[in-house]
Amino acid sequence: MDAIVVAAACAVIAGAALQSALGFGFALVAAPLTYAAFGPEQGVGLLLALGLEVNLLTLLAERRRPAPVWADVAWVVPFSLPGALLGVVVLRGLDDLALQLLVSVAVLGTLVVNLRAAHRRTAPRHTPPGWARPLSGVASGALNTSTSTGGPPLVLLLMGRGLEPATVRDTLTAAFVGFAVMSTAALVITGTAEAAPDAGRLAVLVPLTALGQLLGRPLFRRLVGAASYERVLAVVLMLSIALGMISVL
Repeated sequence: MDAIVVAAACAVIAGAALQSALGFGFALVAAPLTYAAFGPEQGVGLLLALGLEVNLLTLLAERRRPAPVWADVAWVVPFSLPGALLGVVVLRGLDDLALQLLVSVAVLGTLVVNLRAAHRRTAPRHTPPGWARPLSGVASGALNTSTSTGGPPLVLLLMGRGLEPATVRDTLTAAFVGFAVMSTAALVITGTAEAAPDAGRLAVLVPLTALGQLLGRPLFRRLVGAASYERVLAVVLMLSIALGMISVL
């Protein structure tokens, strides 16, 4: 087995753990190496399937009642469909190196958003302006089908609104489930058959994703709300960028 495939499998576990702990981060960690190991179209399909798995496990298998902000979910998910169709155009039009660079930019964008939001968490709870939810949905949809990293716009929408960390986590998770449905629909509508995940790869990666989700559960109480968690996330994301870029150069 190629070293890059092993590295991609390890990134899937790490990404699932991060997603479980924080509510986002799966594709940000897993996408660069998954793209490098399996190619852009196959990488998108695999990450959609595995991302749906980890989010459903978070919502349904933790013996608790999730409490997302349903108003946010109800707005951003439908608006992600036109964005997802645009993202397919990007996916088909860029080569492997260009897509890898786009993934890395998306990772850096999330890192910047996360660090900036860390300074605004004491703000009183409030709703976003009327244009913010639709714009977030379109942008997330476009990133999901082009790079599998649709988290940055949604993170930007939620952070700085005075929401509890558990509420942010649940809202992100619920929205990502809806994004997976919309992104899959966009791939089907556009006839992007190359994105259909390989059954053999899924057979290996599905249990690894479940393992990562389990590992992330005890981290949720420790990392969310901890003063140092932004720095931990920053280190993980920077390593993801470095490894992904090395793999295509």
